[in-house]
Amino acid sequence: MTDTAEDLVGTQIGDYILTRLLGQGGFAWVFAAHREGEDQGYALKVLKPRFSGDAAFEARFRSETQVTADLDHRGIIDISEVSQAGAFTFFAMELFPGSLADFLEKEEIAPEPMLHKIGMDISGALSCAHEAGIIHRDIKTANIMLRADGSAVLSDFGIARGRSLNSSATSANMTIGTPHYLSPEQAQGRPFDGRSDIYALGVTLYKAGTGQLPFRSTDWFELARMHVEEAPELPTALNPNLSRRLERIILRCLAKHPDDRYQTAGELYAELEHVHDAHRSTSQFGADQDAILAAIAALDGDTKKSLPMVVKIAAVTVIVALLIFISMA
Repeated sequence: MTDTAEDLVGTQIGDYILTRLLGQGGFAWVFAAHREGEDQGYALKVLKPRFSGDAAFEARFRSETQVTADLDHRGIIDISEVSQAGAFTFFAMELFPGSLADFLEKEEIAPEPMLHKIGMDISGALSCAHEAGIIHRDIKTANIMLRADGSAVLSDFGIARGRSLNSSATSANMTIGTPHYLSPEQAQGRPFDGRSDIYALGVTLYKAGTGQLPFRSTDWFELARMHVEEAPELPTALNPNLSRRLERIILRCLAKHPDDRYQTAGELYAELEHVHDAHRSTSQFGADQDAILAAIAALDGDTKKSLPMVVKIAAVTVIVALLIFISMA
């Protein structure tokens, strides 16, 4: 039995033929796959063989499917099949061109209309999850997938839990999740609720809009202190192209005390929608959207570094301006 992901590429697990490795975590691999005779592609999340048969790992692996089973929302990952084939436990889900992390690796920052759309899609997904009593606990760029139409989908509910499980602080609360995205209350090991997901979404939008995380350190304790005590640099200081309205939304998500953030994901969605609609009325929106969709499409299997998005949009803006000038001459 192989314990190397590369050895599985080209082989078959269940009805699925694995075509390429998309990514891997501590206990699972994710492959692009297809079924014989079907045009549709799938992403197959496979538990690493060395963890097969371990009840704790199996339970955690399957928890993602259990959590998402009752969450019916376009912005939440849809798991189509959970199965066992020989030594492999796996589940199949929608295949995406890439994640927000992939996009940012190539494009450096996301243009403002894309930030609005991602924020709306993910806050809508969180509203659905929170109303069902589920806290995601690991919102970050790598867990936001992008469809070819530009919509965003929240994935990886593997450590999501019901609110009742977070009613008291434990040592586990402080370390579960990704340190750069943890809310101040999580960093302190205090009780938390869905507003911690809103904080993490604020970190995500900050990163996507500026190219930098609001707090950066290789030392976990220093990073935790920064989340609790330090104010982030203004997003517009790092990216002057961001609007002040979006900056205010991001900074409110990043408020130190949960009571100072948006109190529900639905409230955040409504404000992002308002800003998005106002921005969409400008003539530049169409040019932005075309560049965004082209960049997302290029994520699928494209290993070459593309021009940064800001350069693409600047070029489109110049062309549009020249056409307007010529038409008026």
